[in-house]
Amino acid sequence: MDVMRAVAAYLDVPESRVYSVATFYKALSLVPLGKNVIKMCDGTACHIRGGSPEILKAFEKELGGISNGETTEDGLFTLQTVNCLGACALAPVVTINDRVFGKVRVKDVPGIIQEVLEDETE
Repeated sequence: MDVMRAVAAYLDVPESRVYSVATFYKALSLVPLGKNVIKMCDGTACHIRGGSPEILKAFEKELGGISNGETTEDGLFTLQTVNCLGACALAPVVTINDRVFGKVRVKDVPGIIQEVLEDETE
């Protein structure tokens, strides 16, 4: 909250205006995110081409039962759904940080998580 207070002072706007912006946009967060932010597209193309709800459930299970919007206890992963990742040709699509995983299926989820964890150790 100190940061929002400082931004409000710098912009000479009420703190409530800064708070409303910070809580409106999904790209902003008031709580710390995991080291790896998984964004699961929930847009129309991803939903129709592969059932993003099932893929989301697979990520939740693989990450120890966390839910959309939560972070694993070890702070390694945050799971989020987004309305569009702008890669409909790759639907269903997931991004983890700057990496794009396209045409994702439920069976791919454990391997995706493993790949990210292996990259952590390199």
